[in-house]
Amino acid sequence: MRTSDLYEKLEKDFDLDSCKDADIKCWSGMEFNQYVSELFRKRYMGLYIDNSTEIETVFTAVFPSDKVLNHILATGVTDALLFTHHPMTWDIRIPEVFSYINNESLDQLKKGRISIYVLHTPLDKNGQYSTSVNFAKAIGVRQESEFCKYFDVVNVGIIGSTDYKTVNELVEHIKSVVAHDVRLWNYGTKDIKNGKVALAAGGGNEIFVLEEVLNFGINTYITGVTVKNDFSKKSHEFAEKNKINLIGATHYSTEKFACIAMCGYFEGLGLTCEFIEDIPIIEDI
Repeated sequence: MRTSDLYEKLEKDFDLDSCKDADIKCWSGMEFNQYVSELFRKRYMGLYIDNSTEIETVFTAVFPSDKVLNHILATGVTDALLFTHHPMTWDIRIPEVFSYINNESLDQLKKGRISIYVLHTPLDKNGQYSTSVNFAKAIGVRQESEFCKYFDVVNVGIIGSTDYKTVNELVEHIKSVVAHDVRLWNYGTKDIKNGKVALAAGGGNEIFVLEEVLNFGINTYITGVTVKNDFSKKSHEFAEKNKINLIGATHYSTEKFACIAMCGYFEGLGLTCEFIEDIPIIEDI
């Protein structure tokens, strides 16, 4: 498939014109070297690394981590696209939190005619392939409404119902889905109020989100990053004061289901597609 046709379809289907990403603080440290496309420098979304004119194979991943890039390069594939949710790799254990793709890997991608396409806000925006919607489906939360407006433009969180009666039951279920430890910050009652939960995949542990959760009368909020640190201290104080249980399942594991779903999108265009598993960072929770 010609890259121009593929990028035009992605642009239209994910309505990039309605999204905003360029002033996210975490992208401000990105290294704009010769590999980064001119359009990405302006809006921080869409075509990121432009190395090909034809695409035969697509890989999807949450982050362009060394593990992901090494997997692709080891296949020897050419004329391929890596679709990621983020342009940089998240690791809460390092001071910078986000790290850039190293130049050696960028050189190898260029030689292999492997491009990278990134949808951050457009993939968080609620819809068929979005992060929160697909995480909710994976853990059996039935969407009823949405909340958490991003840049005052798009909603990225959902309100939904669950069959689990207590937060402990729900935590054990989420743990079985993501296949690793899940953290419960038990600030509220053990019973899930009215069987309703709020959910926002990724790094959603912020006060403005919790204020909305409180306004919905919900006492259980599920997100990716819940670790208590200098950044989130006030959020935890708010949750504790207002008796809102926080459930953390890591940045990676709450967002990966969207990238898995994207394989169906690309396969629908006649392209082969593979989701590349990465390693969740338990320190997120």
